[in-house]
Order: sequence, then structure tokens, then C-alpha cells
Amino acid sequence: MQNPFVQRTAGLSGPATDIIPVTPDDGADLPIYALALYVETGGTLSIDTINGQTRSVTVTDFCLLPVGTRRVLATGTTALGIHAMVLA
Repeated sequence: MQNPFVQRTAGLSGPATDIIPVTPDDGADLPIYALALYVETGGTLSIDTINGQTRSVTVTDFCLLPVGTRRVLATGTTALGIHAMVLA
């Protein structure tokens, strides 16, 4: 099977190249900043955006949140099954 991504340069407007599980943490940024977050079980997400703002948002099950994220905070986060969509 031919790889359609082999000649493509990764960009912020294109698809993520990987998805990594997220463990909310008040003291550590994500290892790779996320282009978007995917949440399996809805609840509240408390995040630090790539602009350095702390935001809290309520999301539903199977939600895709297309916001650049550098940290998912443990304090205030009740959503589960969080994954970061990244360019790796």
C-alpha cells in the first residue's frame, strides 16, 4: 500500500501524525504540544493553551477539542481517556 504522507510536509493545518495518551499533571507540560485533544469520557478539561492561558471547558463523550494545548491540569479535570493529537 502506498503511503500518502511520504511526500507531505507536516503542518499545523494538516492532520496530526500521532496520538499520545495524556495523564493530567499540574506541574508538567505535555512532551509534545497538542494540536488538539480527543476525550473518550466527557467532563471538565482544565488546560493551559499554547498561548499560556489557563482555560476550563466542559466536553462531551468522544469530543475532539481543536485547541493548541501545552498542559492538561489534574486540578479541575474530570474528563477521562484524554489523548493529544501531535506532530511527531
